[in-house]
Amino acid sequence: MRLFNFLLKDVTSKIEYYSRFSPSPMSIKQFLDFGMENACEKTSYMFLRKELAVRGANTMREINLLPSDLRMQPSISRVHSWYIQSFEELLEFENRAPEDSPVFLCDSFLESLVKIRNRHNDVVPTMAQGVIEYKQKFGFDPFISSNVQYFLDRFYTNRISFRMLINQHTLLFGDERTTSHPKHIGGIDPACNVTEVVKDAYETAKMLCEQYYMVAPELKIEEYNAKAPSKAIQVVYVPSHLFHMLFELFKNSMRATVEHHEDSSAGLPPVKAMVTLGKEDLSIKISDKGGGVPRRKIDKLFSYMYSTAPTPSLDPGSGTQAVPLAGFGYGLPISRLYARYFQGDLNLYSLQGVGTDAVIYLKALSSESFERLPVFNKSAWRHYQTGPEADDWSNPRSDPHDSSKFKNN
Repeated sequence: MRLFNFLLKDVTSKIEYYSRFSPSPMSIKQFLDFGMENACEKTSYMFLRKELAVRGANTMREINLLPSDLRMQPSISRVHSWYIQSFEELLEFENRAPEDSPVFLCDSFLESLVKIRNRHNDVVPTMAQGVIEYKQKFGFDPFISSNVQYFLDRFYTNRISFRMLINQHTLLFGDERTTSHPKHIGGIDPACNVTEVVKDAYETAKMLCEQYYMVAPELKIEEYNAKAPSKAIQVVYVPSHLFHMLFELFKNSMRATVEHHEDSSAGLPPVKAMVTLGKEDLSIKISDKGGGVPRRKIDKLFSYMYSTAPTPSLDPGSGTQAVPLAGFGYGLPISRLYARYFQGDLNLYSLQGVGTDAVIYLKALSSESFERLPVFNKSAWRHYQTGPEADDWSNPRSDPHDSSKFKNN
């Protein structure tokens, strides 16, 4: 027991030490240049062994600022234990220079990265399950909800960055490079054909829609290339990130379209995609005639605590820890994080009774596409300590559908 406490204390002190450093954001251009020109496994090793420890420590310090009732939920404790274990494995390389045994050390590091990545495969749904566990036991609290939203946006962004760094290393230097796309640099496509990714995401979503509803709306695509009107729109980007965002938007648009027009004899209106490229922005708009949503619900569509998606059944005796992500309603908020990760964004504009436009904004230049990373500092700490202030506008009916606010005088 004394040995265990000593080791735990040592890890805790290391987490505190590394959390004092801020992450070092990389741009897509930096990722690309390194992979194309001077990809050196030793250089990548020297950077990642510290950088991954810094990003992991920043996240773990923030987990400890969550309310204890939330932090102690079984699923969240499980996720925390995964991060502790992965951090300990990174520490094994803390003081080991490549010169000691270059081939063995790099191979060992590569194996550890793959193990860490696999261990964290179910972080998103497991953390989501922890939020459900908390809500079932303690109900909904606006202050807790605000903190959970702030934390999960930062936590999941950190996870995206963690996997980005690991994937670049394993795709460049591991066995995975033999199965990756020959023209890709790690996970980055230097000439990503945006319209082709749009079509791929649509076809995948269409297949699911037809399986569930037996029908799916068609797709109409328009392209406007202001930089080179006669050429297809291409961008330096991570195709898997773009596919993730588009697939989620197409799923939502198709479901809304089919359900809104299920009693119509006129057939289904198409889902439209518009891809535009300017000097600064690459924009993708997905438009549907699915009836839209009330304006008051737009923000809630991006909320982790307000999700209206069906709650998955929690079966502790099922013998599995994997939980289907689709049941948590996290698709939109996670997709927005992917867009924002490289300085883009994802916005929804809805006309209730008509339909919804979803717009993905990306940086047109890879040199401006820097990672947007959370930093554990005093500003973050204060966010968790400060309660919500009273509104300075009179707003007696902030939600007209909440009848609990009206009482007899």
